[in-house]
Amino acid sequence: MKLTHLISAVGVCLGLGACGQSNGPSVSTLPPVEKTSAAPTPTPPPMRQIGLVMKTLTNPFFIEMEKGARRAEKELGITLQVKTAAQETSIEQQIQLVEDLIAARVDAIVIAPGDSQSLVPTLKKAVEAGIKVVNIDNRLDTETLKKAGLNEVPFVGVDNDAGAYMAGKYLAEKATGPTQAAILEGIRSADNARQRMEGARRALSENKQVKLVASETANWKIDEAYQVTKSVFTKHPDIKLLFAANDMMAMGAVKYLQESGKSAVKVVGYDALTEAIAEIRTGRLAATVDQQAAEQGYQGVVQALRLIKGEKVPLVTLIDTRLLTASDIK
Repeated sequence: MKLTHLISAVGVCLGLGACGQSNGPSVSTLPPVEKTSAAPTPTPPPMRQIGLVMKTLTNPFFIEMEKGARRAEKELGITLQVKTAAQETSIEQQIQLVEDLIAARVDAIVIAPGDSQSLVPTLKKAVEAGIKVVNIDNRLDTETLKKAGLNEVPFVGVDNDAGAYMAGKYLAEKATGPTQAAILEGIRSADNARQRMEGARRALSENKQVKLVASETANWKIDEAYQVTKSVFTKHPDIKLLFAANDMMAMGAVKYLQESGKSAVKVVGYDALTEAIAEIRTGRLAATVDQQAAEQGYQGVVQALRLIKGEKVPLVTLIDTRLLTASDIK
């Protein structure tokens, strides 16, 4: 009986656990631990996407323009998509590039249009899709924009008429007696080409000793300028002054003039390309107009971001131009 009672007692102690060491239930003195989840890391806003559409990269002018736009990309923390056509005359390709950017749903498009009218309908599609548009370099036609209902497209560029007038005046001052002159024009449907032609023509006409005997387009191209210059000088071999509406055409003209022994002809270009400055140092080119391509690209992107943020920007922003001659180049 005693053994039976002892086993029963042991069983009771085991059931209670730690028999003889506690008079009641075990109580913890630590506060309950609450499960907390880590605060979610805020997702940074997506980088703004800005498309830069240029005419070509075969002209060093647009390489400089891209450099300025890339500088803005780095400073502003945006993503830049650069699109270029094969040639400055590839207008249909430029239109397609704008269509591609619309499909990509970029936030803004900065465009240096090859034509002042043909790009407007596609740019209207961009605006209707909620994409901001900034026009740089070659100004879109004001009347065409107005008809399309795009009165608020800002322009960043230069006063091309004034720049070309400086160049033409510099040439005209070289004439002390009866002197023949010629102009190599850019693409005639481009506003900047028209302005440069008009500015140079006005300056040349102010010297009564100067007679403008030819004004032909070479469509901004170096090879075409070589051929056009050859044709013009075949008809007018006594030309002594030549204004080219961009440096690429100026270099094409200089190449022909050097090969044909007409090194006395004074040639002035427009754009201040590195290659043109080198030609000024050699004396084969008389001068060029600096229109700050990089600054145009930079300011175009800056204004595009401001528009994205809902800020107001000037309708017209003009970059300074200056004439570079041998005395300005060290």
